[in-house]
Amino acid sequence: MPPEADAPPEHLGGPVRLRRAQVPAGTTDQHLLDSRGSADWVHTDPWRVLRIQSEFVEGFGALAELGPAVSVFGSARVASSSPMYALSELLGRRLVEAGYGVITGGGPGVMEAANKGASQAGGVSVGLGIELPWETGLNEWVDVGINFRYFFARKTMFVKYARGFVVMPGGFGTLDELFEAITLAQTQKVTSFPVVLVGSAFWQGLLDWLRETVLVAGNVSEVDFAMIHVTDDIDEAVSYFSP
Repeated sequence: MPPEADAPPEHLGGPVRLRRAQVPAGTTDQHLLDSRGSADWVHTDPWRVLRIQSEFVEGFGALAELGPAVSVFGSARVASSSPMYALSELLGRRLVEAGYGVITGGGPGVMEAANKGASQAGGVSVGLGIELPWETGLNEWVDVGINFRYFFARKTMFVKYARGFVVMPGGFGTLDELFEAITLAQTQKVTSFPVVLVGSAFWQGLLDWLRETVLVAGNVSEVDFAMIHVTDDIDEAVSYFSP
């Protein structure tokens, strides 16, 4: 039905309604089928939405049949000769022996060690890589690997396909994943999602600050600490994920 004579110009493009000066000169099909013009459109935000969608589709497809798994986080800067590397490798092996796949960020250090332990134990070793200026590719012990452009798509996979997190000592990236997991559990976006911190000496200062400053200020509740488990024992860490 044509618009009334005094109605403003209007354009409906899917769920988007445009009026007056915002009405485009052509239609979506016209822009699609017209081969003329520059290729700048592939760098626009609407096109990025399709890239984001493809990352979710690829991730869901690759991990849909993964089975029970645990995500392991920790520093990429840990040397292969360090005790922390050996401990992370043992963690990967113990998780597989308990019936879990292992998911890491696919990088070096703690991630490589956990992937190595899982792979050598005959389990599923997953690496979810991210495009970074200083890291390229996945470590050699990743058996199922996905590289992401977008952190938020990658983070969804860490949570969706894991029964919980084991967090080894690390830096800002490790802390980011830790606090996101705690926030999701605190807000009940995920349920029954244990977060295990390995290395009491490393984590104690942070936990003390949370209790003595953040809790005292009333910004968190005592019950929030119930979801966090601290241990130095790998077998104890794995026990928190028992079915």
